[in-house]
Amino acid sequence: MSTATATPPPPGPLDSETYRLALPSTACTAKLARDFIASLLTLSSHRDLVDDARLCVTEVVTNAHRHTQTSVIGVEAAVLRTRVTVAVTDDAHWALPAPTDFRLETERVGGRGLLLVERLALAWGATILGGNVPCRKAVWSTLGTAL
Repeated sequence: MSTATATPPPPGPLDSETYRLALPSTACTAKLARDFIASLLTLSSHRDLVDDARLCVTEVVTNAHRHTQTSVIGVEAAVLRTRVTVAVTDDAHWALPAPTDFRLETERVGGRGLLLVERLALAWGATILGGNVPCRKAVWSTLGTAL
């Protein structure tokens, strides 16, 4: 099982294709991000990843919208031949949360989004962005065949 880390995903090879979308943080943002990822993966011959990617991006975008004061939510997808890495960025407080054992959270009514991401992704994590003056964070997940 993968766990959240404070490190970025491994850099993609030079032959990867990267796509970016910036969206206002509104109630419609999760749907727009979900549709963007579904279209991208369908067009890039990753139809088998569409359902899992839609679920993962929906959960992370929804978290950014509901739990931060960010005005813009970014969605970035690095598409490779055998996998795709999707990162969702926000400009909310840059501190990463304390590690959580998501398996203990199964009794809760809500709050299982990252547990779903953990189960579906080959790897996932959170990264602080912004160099010497951290100002943003990204939550990313990699889907596809084994790394």
